[in-house]
Amino acid sequence: MRLPRSAKSFVLPTVAMLSLASLFSLSACSDSHTKKSAESMSTATALEVHPHHAQGQGKPVVYQVFTRLFGNENTTNKPWGTLEENGVGKFSDFDETALKSIKALGASYVWYTGIPHHAVITDYKAFGISDDDPDVVKGRAGSPYAVKDYYNVNPDLADDPANRLQEFEALVKRTHAQDLKVIIDIVPNHVARAYESLSAPEGVSDFGANDDTSVEYARDNNFYYVVGESFEVPASVNGYLPLGGEAHPLADGQFEEIPAKWTGNGSRAPQPDANDWYETVKVNYGVRPDGSYDFEKLPEAYRNQDLQAHAEFWKGKDVPDSWIKFEQIVHYWLDKGVDGFRYDMAEMVPVEFWSYLNSSIKQKNPDAFLLAEVYNPDLYRDYLQLGKMDYLYDKVEFYDSLKLLMQGTGPAQALEDIQASMKDIELHMLHFLENHDEQRIASLDFAGDADKGKPAMVVSSLISRSPTMLYFAQDVGEDGSEETGFGDPTRTTIFDYAGVPAHQRFMNGGAFDGGQSTAKEKALRAFYENLMTISATHPTMLGEYQSIHSFNTQQESAYSESQYSFVRYTNDKALIVVSNFSEQQATFSLNLPIDLISKWALNQGSYQTTDLLNGIVYPLNIGKKRSSANLDLMLRPLESVVLELDISAAKGAN
Repeated sequence: MRLPRSAKSFVLPTVAMLSLASLFSLSACSDSHTKKSAESMSTATALEVHPHHAQGQGKPVVYQVFTRLFGNENTTNKPWGTLEENGVGKFSDFDETALKSIKALGASYVWYTGIPHHAVITDYKAFGISDDDPDVVKGRAGSPYAVKDYYNVNPDLADDPANRLQEFEALVKRTHAQDLKVIIDIVPNHVARAYESLSAPEGVSDFGANDDTSVEYARDNNFYYVVGESFEVPASVNGYLPLGGEAHPLADGQFEEIPAKWTGNGSRAPQPDANDWYETVKVNYGVRPDGSYDFEKLPEAYRNQDLQAHAEFWKGKDVPDSWIKFEQIVHYWLDKGVDGFRYDMAEMVPVEFWSYLNSSIKQKNPDAFLLAEVYNPDLYRDYLQLGKMDYLYDKVEFYDSLKLLMQGTGPAQALEDIQASMKDIELHMLHFLENHDEQRIASLDFAGDADKGKPAMVVSSLISRSPTMLYFAQDVGEDGSEETGFGDPTRTTIFDYAGVPAHQRFMNGGAFDGGQSTAKEKALRAFYENLMTISATHPTMLGEYQSIHSFNTQQESAYSESQYSFVRYTNDKALIVVSNFSEQQATFSLNLPIDLISKWALNQGSYQTTDLLNGIVYPLNIGKKRSSANLDLMLRPLESVVLELDISAAKGAN
């Protein structure tokens, strides 16, 4: 979810958001943040391999898809258009052909975004679903992060909304049949203002149903309350009107909520600001308004304990009601065949809750894939080691630095420095260049050209043992330029009904063969298929990493901060990876450190390396007594090479 993509360029400062998150996530582990370097390095195991890497010889690839956009063939794209005008994708669009096209990108997991039933303006009263108020819904199709019913799915996605849950279960089965696993969102920090479950199992009450609304806070209340005040819809900014000003019986500038609840991002005002997450209410996890905890703290010693120990710690303990509710929710979806969860804004929820929830999940499914959105690097190790997450976004440091390099405003050296600082947790830091929160690479505000993502994607996907994530239509260069209603372009909408033009051309009426794609889009798709297959299958992806960037900038060579290079290797194979981020040709001699050549036990001679991206052979020349080792390269603008060296064969040739 990250920043609120509000009506027109509304921005909540990241610093303010992270400060708010810190109030609710720090406590038991707050003393550890300043001493993470020494302690957490000691918890790392040499070449630790996570079970999710068993998908192949390489590492997991997560394909994120915005479910309601994926299969939509309608090209109208009317701003604020209705479902009938602009169309909507369905579960059934993910047929065998579609799923095989996802699998061709090396994917092992599909993150179906927007599955739980969230607030939406389309009328589903015929199915017993109450109308949602446009005054507290962003866009016409609604934000997937304002969940209205955790025990059912978005009715927009079903061919028959009455059977929507059964259609989702069928999608899970089709996905599994293609050897793909299913991830869905869980949004623990907040729910829709009008949360109402029609499908909760017997004995499960709605969020807030049993709250004492006469007090601001009680441990087992699900929400926080502004006692004695009624909720007020945010004041309009820049002339914003719900649904673009279109008449709607509920769009009257009013929403009844007495007393007012705290807003999802923590605003305690009865009238939140337009920049706030005003369509949601914050969930109470037993964190008092002053930030102190109303539950037992997790001892620091559990940083080094396994999941079983965490489960035993919480066994029999009295925990806040919201903890229990979310445990019931995740177990419900695990029983439906879901293989993992992506946790929205996880750092805004205390780490103890994650220890409780994740250890419970792993007791039921030890292989569950648990990915968390955390943006504060000082919290990374707490949410991994104490919260027992499998993976975190590597956004604030790696992605942000890579983006600056792509835009020509940041140095490549930053990547080497970040990887060194992440050495103990690199396996757990998921890499990406696009997702639903971030700008499309091809958008003018990012790089303006999808080809500029090529060198960055080579680095992002091959530099570590962490999973790689692709966002749908990234592989065909979608630019997110459509004006669809709520929010500005540069990102593909998550709030309105729309088609995604570049993806629609690739989809080609359901053939998923690129039949309508441009030549550039076809070439980009082929590049992604090749690269992601390397990431997903090559044995070096689970091997050692060594940067050779700073080593090369110190040589007498034309190599510069516009290039980045590193090596991945095992005992038998090596990949020498070089990316040119410049829009100019780069010709230079790439040097390999002698200690690396010594590790590989290679002697004087010329050894063949083959570029896995284009098949060209480059000789690696090693001087007498290993005095030098280099490759002569001429890289076109934005070109990368992934040079495979068969170490075993090279040794045999000595």
